[in-house]
Amino acid sequence: MGRAAGPGRAGRPAPGPRRRAGRGRAVRVPGGRRVPSTVAVLFLLVLRAEGDCVVGQWRLCWVGDGGTPKPVAGSLLSGWEDLTERERALGFKERQPILISPLGRVDPRISRIFRRSKFAAKSAGTQETYVPDLRLFFTYLWQRGLNWDEATADDLADWEEWRLRGEGNPRTIEGAKWGRELAALRLFYKVAVDHGYMTVSPVQTRAAVLPGGEVVEIADLAPTDVRSSNVKWLTGQAYRQFRDVGLGGMLPDGLEDPSWRGRNDGRDMAYADVVYSSGMRRREAGTLLTAELPVLGDSRYYSGSIAKGTAKRARRMFYVAHAPLRSLETYRLTTRAQAVRRAQKRGAYERIDGIRVIEEVTRQGVVRWSERGGGLREAHLDKLTDRHRLLMFVRGPGGLEPAMVWLTETGMPMRYRGWSKTFERASKRCKGLGLGVWATPHMLRHSMALRVLMALHRALDRRLGLTPAERRHYEETYGTVWSMVKDLLGHASEETTREIYLEPLRGLQIETLLDDEDNPANEDLLAKLAARTGLILDAA
Repeated sequence: MGRAAGPGRAGRPAPGPRRRAGRGRAVRVPGGRRVPSTVAVLFLLVLRAEGDCVVGQWRLCWVGDGGTPKPVAGSLLSGWEDLTERERALGFKERQPILISPLGRVDPRISRIFRRSKFAAKSAGTQETYVPDLRLFFTYLWQRGLNWDEATADDLADWEEWRLRGEGNPRTIEGAKWGRELAALRLFYKVAVDHGYMTVSPVQTRAAVLPGGEVVEIADLAPTDVRSSNVKWLTGQAYRQFRDVGLGGMLPDGLEDPSWRGRNDGRDMAYADVVYSSGMRRREAGTLLTAELPVLGDSRYYSGSIAKGTAKRARRMFYVAHAPLRSLETYRLTTRAQAVRRAQKRGAYERIDGIRVIEEVTRQGVVRWSERGGGLREAHLDKLTDRHRLLMFVRGPGGLEPAMVWLTETGMPMRYRGWSKTFERASKRCKGLGLGVWATPHMLRHSMALRVLMALHRALDRRLGLTPAERRHYEETYGTVWSMVKDLLGHASEETTREIYLEPLRGLQIETLLDDEDNPANEDLLAKLAARTGLILDAA
């Protein structure tokens, strides 16, 4: 094989075997228009693409994006008004991915893998991460004249070379990113082989023996340069500086910035405070309904429940401190309420298709709602995905308003992925003002884990005055502090918590450090760890 080249914008056309005759031409929308990724648009795309020019890329759609088509009399979409019913009859699931070949065709074998297999059993977030990686690899194969089921180990090796080290590739990736892409390919092709769609997977593996004697299969192309220390943490001082300056529009000296034009600083700071305090994932915190919030009182901490439909694995509890919850309540009564009133005045909510008005949320977590077509429907909170929640509304004093907590400036429910851009802009602002702090929602989550771990160690070793024997008895009865943090973060295993996310504490003799009388406060401990490890961001 020649040197690999990436598909699409990743690089020049791939060398290798010529494209075989009869493969036909790929699809683009007439006039080069960009269309939304929706199954409804898929039919318009395919029906109108015949005879048009070529774009040699696979396309990705999701079931449920865009709703049911509304054809005009005589249009190409006439007869597809029952698209939703057809999808349900075929067993399509909400938010199921659909990959379309450059010929505008859907391979039923891929659809079966996405609909009913170990791949389909993955969480919605994992699928949303994996499928774009598959699309990219399939496009690379297509440019080599190969279909997805013709991939060999050599093709994958060339792809790995291009992605990580390809000469002329302007967007090479790191080992951690390649490890995720390889995991997606390994799972997909294993299922394809299990279903009899291929005889051999292009992802070759070898047996390896772990220190404990367990034998596992490891991919030959597994990255060797993955460093868990790429994860960053924030001290409390660094977090407050990022929040106040980046999200709140203040100056580094604590004064107000007269040039600040942000109108969502109350919302953004409240979201950051909640994630930093609770350790919730971006999607978990970003899709909360007002009905899922703890009631503000006079407690130091409040507990709530993260529904299975938005959690990565299973329903679990979260805990948030009084100050962040008060900050969220202030946002609800001010910035959010103003955005709702503006949207109500414009009649924006009445124009939304598929709106669901919540009539009741029972103590058992069952949501009952009405739809414009009439009748009541119900489902448990655990069944409501982020897509469902966008359409959930409640009746407020001024009329309908979104049931989701976080809203855009226009009063519409905010998609949780938008928080990454918010944090990027805040980090850019901090950098422009000469500060070395930056953050992502994920960094706030793991900063919480580090604080809790140290607090738990202190509670056991200092405040309770436990001897080593008493400490062992306590851990046998209630579990280790690592196990407690694992549960708070919703990790699948304690090993994940130890090995990946809490790297700064490895090899630092935490017991001695926490018993140091000169540094009794967690803030001081975090600052000390920041200086010693270089893995934690601290304010200058």
